[in-house]
Amino acid sequence: MLSLVIDRIGHTEFRETDLPDLGAADVLLDVHYVGLCGSDLNTFNGLNPLVQLPRIPGHEIGGSIAALGADVPEEFTLGKFGIVIPYTTCGHCRSCRTGRTNACQFNRTLGVQQDGAMRAQIVLNHDRLILNDSLPVPHLALVEPLSVGFHAVSRGKVSSEDTVLIIGGGMIGVGAALGAQARGARAIVSEISEQKSATLKALGIDVVLNPDVDDVEQRVKDITDGAGADVIIEAVGMPVTFRTAVEIAPFCGRVVYIGYAKSEVSYDTSLFNLKELDIHGSRNATRTDFEAVVDYMNANRDIAEQLISKIFPWSDADKALDYWNANRNETFKILIKMDSSE
Repeated sequence: MLSLVIDRIGHTEFRETDLPDLGAADVLLDVHYVGLCGSDLNTFNGLNPLVQLPRIPGHEIGGSIAALGADVPEEFTLGKFGIVIPYTTCGHCRSCRTGRTNACQFNRTLGVQQDGAMRAQIVLNHDRLILNDSLPVPHLALVEPLSVGFHAVSRGKVSSEDTVLIIGGGMIGVGAALGAQARGARAIVSEISEQKSATLKALGIDVVLNPDVDDVEQRVKDITDGAGADVIIEAVGMPVTFRTAVEIAPFCGRVVYIGYAKSEVSYDTSLFNLKELDIHGSRNATRTDFEAVVDYMNANRDIAEQLISKIFPWSDADKALDYWNANRNETFKILIKMDSSE
């Protein structure tokens, strides 16, 4: 089977690879669309310590069932469309035992710790597939990245009484902003790209600030009558934004980190105690988050098309990551349309 492989830093190529055997609890999925994620770009640029090369990227996946193992439940039938939950669960670690399977200690995400979906077909356990017949096929691949932002909102216990500041207006930050607004909260996004800011405003984000121009902390205080944002969600993954989240958080505020910095971060840790901050990590997303995103996308049909920056045909998939590197300021989501897609 022809697969797209990141074989070395800054280079992809098409290679013939084998398809795993279909187990009794597995489904064979025809891959229709794959979204490229920031983790794929980091892998391509040599900045993802979780990945060993060569690696087939791709964990934002929409497809349809092509074959079924003998023990797959009857609701899974040939031709049904679905959204892939690309994380694994061991069922035995502390995270799994406490019901937080999204943070499984031994998780192996498709395209990261194991080969992903940049190929015509993949095999996965049926419990990793959310059946869906309501969303357009290309939009199935948008659910996973938006779910990561929705999960951060859940981690921050956002309510309709809150003002939420999201640092970073990329795809994950968009998910957090939309997730906050879905709960009735006021969302403010800090984003340096003017092109992305324009799209954020078109999506209905309440306020978009540019940290290169605006005093974000003061502007947020002005908007909130001096109170500051109840929840700060960091969606950039840089030491400066990690520190900023704590520095501008109000007393008894909540801070949620989605990304992680690629180098060490130094803090004035007195702020943790003096402000009595609630500081949370946020990893991946739960099935509940996926379902919340599907409901949101069904109710807001125009959102998805505004987030799709470019669609590459499978024959040009090896050009997609170079394109993203050259067009970061205006790129939210790049999709790869596979040959078998509708």
